[in-house]
Amino acid sequence: MKITRQKHAKKHLGFFRNNFGVREPYQILLDGTFCQAALRGRIQLRDQLPRYLMGETQLCTTRCVLKELETLGKELYGAKLIAQKCQVRNCPHFKSAVSGSECLLSMVDDGNPHHYFVATQNTIVLDKPSPRTVAFVKAVEAGQLVSVHEKQSIKELKEEQGLVRNPELRKRRKKKKVGGPNPLSCLKKKKKAQDTKSPASEKKRKRKRIRIRNKSTPKVSAQQGAEG
Repeated sequence: MKITRQKHAKKHLGFFRNNFGVREPYQILLDGTFCQAALRGRIQLRDQLPRYLMGETQLCTTRCVLKELETLGKELYGAKLIAQKCQVRNCPHFKSAVSGSECLLSMVDDGNPHHYFVATQNTIVLDKPSPRTVAFVKAVEAGQLVSVHEKQSIKELKEEQGLVRNPELRKRRKKKKVGGPNPLSCLKKKKKAQDTKSPASEKKRKRKRIRIRNKSTPKVSAQQGAEG
């Protein structure tokens, strides 16, 4: 691998790192064409790509790419084996598969939030930023636009400072309220009514009980006397 190619790669990586927050491990999406070219050129992707990008890499693909390689038959059997060894990333085409190129294009849509690299065509060369990408970066630097990376950083900073309410925390608080104690259980227990009866009335009641016992006792004695 030529040194000039590595210098260009380093320069382009610096551009994407500084402006879009691209970090290691670099996630590289492979299509069938790239896998076939690697097979024909006897390129060891797991060794060559980290050396070329001067950093850790993850080789990835999608179900649509694998499906496409299966339908193309025996001619691309070796390319399919290479793709099957890659990590499979979820794509939005669950119900019906699309072509590999269309699928990979959808994976980097909406600002490419996962920072994917797309590996296609025939050789390992990191293309320079497109004119549209360069124009976007210039607009960000001029203060006309805010990049996706900067938006995320601003959001995280606001959450740390408590300027933005985190919806997850609000959900947790709601759950705590629902699981709180029963309001009825918080009511104070009523004190037992105190006995207002006076000691004199209690004595009366005791005396009355004694009289009843005295009446019943003579009856039993009278019966005993008659028997005698």
